[in-house]
Amino acid sequence: MFIATLIAAESIAAGDISAAADRLDGANCLVEGWTWIDEGRAADIRFADEPRAARAAIECVFAGTDVAVQPASNREKKLLVADMDSTMITVECIDELADYAGIKAQIAEVTERAMRGELDFASALDARVALLEGLDESAIQRCLDERVKLMPGAETLIRTMRARGAMTILVSGGFTRFAEPVGTDLGFHRMIANRLLIEDGKLTGKVRKPIVDATTKEVTLLQAIDELGIDPAVTLAVGDGANDLPMIRRAGLGVAYHAKPIVAAEAGVRIDHNDLTALLYIQGIASAAWAAD
Repeated sequence: MFIATLIAAESIAAGDISAAADRLDGANCLVEGWTWIDEGRAADIRFADEPRAARAAIECVFAGTDVAVQPASNREKKLLVADMDSTMITVECIDELADYAGIKAQIAEVTERAMRGELDFASALDARVALLEGLDESAIQRCLDERVKLMPGAETLIRTMRARGAMTILVSGGFTRFAEPVGTDLGFHRMIANRLLIEDGKLTGKVRKPIVDATTKEVTLLQAIDELGIDPAVTLAVGDGANDLPMIRRAGLGVAYHAKPIVAAEAGVRIDHNDLTALLYIQGIASAAWAAD
């Protein structure tokens, strides 16, 4: 048995759900029925066959609506591994930090190319951090206070999953000076990120090695699976950039969140319209069961 979940950024009508079910039937998916998760916002369609055809049949058909197709079994997840920049927060911290050095445009262009998979992540990170040499350490706190904003739905997602017994890990190719306070505010169990080297109150232009990269993210997921003794099917990974792909591929459910094209093309689920609470709907969790912020 499979489930196609439709999640509307604003609203969706019963007629739209019925139309989606008809499209699935037309793709030989053998629909068995549908139910609301939250009326007007999210619904599940149950079907028995052709899951690959299901996504193509209804994805992008209903404006402002995201679609997730997955097995009905192991739907609720026991482990979440999440990226930080442009996933759990709204900005790329290195770009915003560079603004205090007057070089945001120069660094942001490299960041974008790295996130699209056009550059080696570690080399690109070293090159960008080198340009920050001499920046006053106080810029980090200023950036946190003035620029770093939580992604809508992030706190509800993490607190709800924790309340329901899931392990939550934030693993970032960014920096501990951002990941640790952000992770603490959101309620993550663990935070992993790169450490900026600082001497005499100034950034040295270097990060501690080894660099937290795509391999680190994948290994973090796999080690947590072993530690918890859980089936990989009950794991969820979410991110937006090319360095998130290895963990997205390995997770029971890999989600591309407002992601770069290379990530959106490979992830099992794409969230393009909704905030992070869509990841709760995908697990079948209605808003009445969400933890308060």
